[in-house]
Amino acid sequence: MVVARRLAILGCTGSIGQNALEVVRAYPGRFQVVSLAAARSVKKLAQQAIEFKPQVLTVIDQAAAAALKDLLPPGLAARVTHGPQGYLEAAVGAGAQVVLSAMVGSAGLLPTFAAVQAGLTVALANKETLVAGGEPVMAAARAKGAVILPVDSEHSAIFQALMGNDPGRVRCLWLTASGGPFRDYSAPELSRVTPAQALNHPNWSMGPKITVDSATLMNKGLEAIEARWLFDQPLDNIKVVIHPQSVVHSLVEYVDGSVLAQLGLPDMRLPIAFALAYPERLASALPALPVTSMGPLTFREPDLERFPALGLAYQAGRAGGTCPAVLNGANEVAVAAFLRGALSFTGIAQCVAAVLERHQAGAADSVAAVLEADRWAREAARAWLAARAA
Repeated sequence: MVVARRLAILGCTGSIGQNALEVVRAYPGRFQVVSLAAARSVKKLAQQAIEFKPQVLTVIDQAAAAALKDLLPPGLAARVTHGPQGYLEAAVGAGAQVVLSAMVGSAGLLPTFAAVQAGLTVALANKETLVAGGEPVMAAARAKGAVILPVDSEHSAIFQALMGNDPGRVRCLWLTASGGPFRDYSAPELSRVTPAQALNHPNWSMGPKITVDSATLMNKGLEAIEARWLFDQPLDNIKVVIHPQSVVHSLVEYVDGSVLAQLGLPDMRLPIAFALAYPERLASALPALPVTSMGPLTFREPDLERFPALGLAYQAGRAGGTCPAVLNGANEVAVAAFLRGALSFTGIAQCVAAVLERHQAGAADSVAAVLEADRWAREAARAWLAARAA
């Protein structure tokens, strides 16, 4: 008899969270959802709560909590919590065995860190947790015996290509990038990109922030820093290659010249199911990869002149300390400004570069230090935006 694995889903109303719940639906009896956490999408969260009947529901603030309670039927026995303490309760207070960390941005750091400190298995889709707080998070994982399983398709691919092999015999890791919708745009064309254009990704259906990051290639830089912590590899051993078809999800090159790749359709349900069921592989009803008819697969180097965000991420990653947290915090502010029409597409990287230039790097050996660097970066980015608008 299979015992249902208890899941906490942080970021349940976003793209990753909704795909995770599709996986739960597809495998009745394999998973039990014990907590759901969202921000302000209370209508969607209420629908999920009625279907999955978790013990804990969490939203961003008291107003959202009140609105959620009004939408729940009287017979639903779920605690409604809110704010930072509520997210901690969703992560570690409902008896979850696996915590899917899919909150957007650095807001996911504290509840993910709490799950790690509790020694739980974390299915990690929130890359900012390791980008900003890789040192304290991985130290806690080693000390508490927590398992961190990657959910991003690229990191899942690397994880799978490393299985059964000696990580010490790795020459380099290759992260594939679709290149986003503007991979062939000229510099003048990039300066005129609109938010609507940026949100139209050619291969993947994702949330607004990660979709914009994919278009600037910042997402790939964040993934490189995350991979440095996940797989204990030097940053300069982690390479990015543009692969427009998004079929090869990443590759591992070994010292003997062998290169192992993981291929699959661009569907996030595949890496999500792999992480939630690990070490078992679940039989899938999703379409098979059409190996004999999928056409040519192409690869090329990224252009750092047209897409400077990728170079900025490597710069921050090499500098280490609090620089990656500052990179991430400034980028979140800049992307939000672009989405509301207050900053150009090319201005995103300009904002991040200006904030990094002002930053005096310090140690990032505690979550408190990481959060302070994040706070400083956001203030600096807002000040840069205000000065630019004046």
